[in-house]
Amino acid sequence: MNAELSSEPGALFELVLRVPAAALEPVGDALLEQGALSVSVEDADAFTDAEQPLFGEPGLPAPRQGWQHSRLLALFSSAAAAHAAADLLALQDFFAGCELLDVRSVAPQDWVRLTQEQFAPVPITPSFWIVPTWHDPPPQARHLIRLDPGLAFGTGTHPSTRMCLRWIAQRAWGAQRVLDYGCGSGILAIGAAQFGAREIVAVDIDPAAVESTRYNASANQVTLSVGQPELAQGEFDLVLANILATPLKLLAPLLCAHVRTGGHLVLAGILVRQTKELSKAYAPWLNLQVSDEAEGWVLMTALKA
Repeated sequence: MNAELSSEPGALFELVLRVPAAALEPVGDALLEQGALSVSVEDADAFTDAEQPLFGEPGLPAPRQGWQHSRLLALFSSAAAAHAAADLLALQDFFAGCELLDVRSVAPQDWVRLTQEQFAPVPITPSFWIVPTWHDPPPQARHLIRLDPGLAFGTGTHPSTRMCLRWIAQRAWGAQRVLDYGCGSGILAIGAAQFGAREIVAVDIDPAAVESTRYNASANQVTLSVGQPELAQGEFDLVLANILATPLKLLAPLLCAHVRTGGHLVLAGILVRQTKELSKAYAPWLNLQVSDEAEGWVLMTALKA
């Protein structure tokens, strides 16, 4: 353990523990109850012969909840608070098998700047970009969506969102009436507006998503009709739904009914292995085809003849 800890103003202090899998949850909960500002978990056996990586399919839980041994790091506002939390933990039955590794000072950081540096502009096409508000747009960006990571339900970084936006950029010209079903942040609806859609309806069952869409539409100077699903009435030139496979299957008759003759349906949030079940679910109404694929996810589209 460090014998001396920094007293620099603004310094934080990190309590470092080695924790077996069975104790991880109770120890983490106890640290938060003791005033930890944050608790993070790493593989204690990483880069050793004992390492056992956790692999899972995209969008699905890992086969195990955690590593055999974890390195748990808890951040406190003072050294005294970190030591007090460690002393209290040592008295608990669930702390058996755990090991206190260190209490160390953490130099003050400009956390806002460091966080912002992690998020760069996201290219959808060479001329269409998602750009956080703190970045200048790239000179080649002729179409632009301003959206800040962490403030929305969908920020363009997930492959499903990128594939939807790419389809919009390449194919949505002339889609006058657009429905974004399960709008989240409203990023797809805003994208449709960037490419000429004049009447855009964005709906979601989550009131927080509705408010997020309203905020982002205003920030991008886009006019949308935003609300609960009952707001979606009639037929549309383009229906977008970036959700997940299970709700998409249940929504098949409703979404297909909203597509006008000659219009397009665009579905995302679908894993490669789920394409057959989605095609089967929509077969009574439309012939879904895979039109794009990225990182284990697919984009499925259909034209209503």
